Amino acid sequence: MLEAILWDVDGTLAETERDGHLVAFNAAFDELDIPWLWSEQRYGELLRVAGGFERLLFDMQSQPLAPVSLEERSALARRIHALKNRRYTEHVVSGALPLRAGVRELFDGCAADGLRMAIVTTTSRSNVHPLLAAQVGADWESRFAAVVCAEDAPAKKPDPQAYRIVLERLQLRPEQTVAIEDSAMGLAAATAAGIPVVITRSSYFPDDPVPGALAAGPSLGTRSGWSPPLDGAEGRVGLADIRQWRGTRR
Repeated sequence: MLEAILWDVDGTLAETERDGHLVAFNAAFDELDIPWLWSEQRYGELLRVAGGFERLLFDMQSQPLAPVSLEERSALARRIHALKNRRYTEHVVSGALPLRAGVRELFDGCAADGLRMAIVTTTSRSNVHPLLAAQVGADWESRFAAVVCAEDAPAKKPDPQAYRIVLERLQLRPEQTVAIEDSAMGLAAATAAGIPVVITRSSYFPDDPVPGALAAGPSLGTRSGWSPPLDGAEGRVGLADIRQWRGTRR
């Protein structure tokens, strides 16, 4: 029996990478007079490196004006990342990052059904809170039975640490849950913990191979384009669909 829906955040709840973190990184570069500018394409490449601080260090390997020593690079990356997080929060608080289509409706569907939900992300709580406070309300945490962030699970996805922690907090077995993710890295993290996964493809991972996913499609807000296909072209993905996909997994 399905007991909980486990939500990833970046790319799953909202297009935070393209429309939030990238904007904030470039704002931080500009404010610190650092002559770097990440394009949408370059940032998409950097997303293969988990974690904003880690992406900065990786990118510095190809930046001719980056500090030479690892110590200096780490210090600069920490400075950029801290400012980027502040700018990201300001951007999100302004309401500039709406939830993806179908997310709010599935939140409400879970509440109406009495089905528990959890947040499972390896981004920081300081990034999660402003997004959900702006889009769900100041009491957003009351809607979730557990919230696991980078502070709880420092090992980044595709490591399964965050998912193992949430199962322990919820006191559930993997087969009693379904994770909603947007990428192959998220799929790998949940699958390694034994959790079945529904993939809602985001702008940066539209073609990720997702072998073993229960289902994959473009958005919870549409019934078209899903594999396995859904009956009817109108409407959105609901709990009944997720239960049906889960029921086919033996």
